[in-house]
Amino acid sequence: MAEGFATGSSIRVREVLHGAEWASWDERVISDDAILVSVKADGTPMSFPEHPVPHPWGHLDAWRGTTVLKLRRDGDWYSVWRFFDAEGAFLSWYVNFETPYVRTDDGVDVNDLQLDIVIDPDGGWRWKDVQDLAPSLASGRITQDELLAVLAEAAHVAELLDRGDRWWAPWDDWSPQDGRI
Repeated sequence: MAEGFATGSSIRVREVLHGAEWASWDERVISDDAILVSVKADGTPMSFPEHPVPHPWGHLDAWRGTTVLKLRRDGDWYSVWRFFDAEGAFLSWYVNFETPYVRTDDGVDVNDLQLDIVIDPDGGWRWKDVQDLAPSLASGRITQDELLAVLAEAAHVAELLDRGDRWWAPWDDWSPQDGRI
């Protein structure tokens, strides 16, 4: 398994559902110290291998409209994303609840767990996709253990946000134009 990815290298990000690859794409490594920081650029090709469960983005051939800086910490049940529009203007922060990522030789494996938080530029925040949790559990898309873990992590992140504790704040000034892609 990879210990650390070189700055500027490309990693393969795989969404893995029920033990099989569900979607994948490449991201560029910005930093891999205590936090794995990568970028998914506007226009990044995505692939969706055959899978018993259709991926909701399966009709797409590429990520379109935004560039996303992603921050992942070992063991967290979420990653933090910073969205930019096509011109590179900051749009919002985003907390994407997911299984803790697993490093592979060429990238990371993760499973998106549906629940999200959108953080506006003024610091206000709101839940996103709460209504998808029960159907995802009922369909087997997420397990009961995953649901309980994500709800506990969501409560923790909400507490962090309510007290203004954003471990990702050092990345507030990063933008796609600063040449670190």
